[in-house]
Amino acid sequence: MLRFQRMPSLQKFAAVHASVSNHFNRERSLSSRDIFKLYRAAALAEWRQFGAA
Repeated sequence: MLRFQRMPSLQKFAAVHASVSNHFNRERSLSSRDIFKLYRAAALAEWRQFGAA
């Protein structure tokens, strides 16, 4: 966090990081591997679509 010279830059980074992290973070221990892979693939496809726009 010491890299950020200004507070708005840190806040912007934290907001983006939180949304991306929440998008990909699934409770691995609560689901089977097949379901985990399905959710991960769906999240990645949605993220790629979002990035292409």
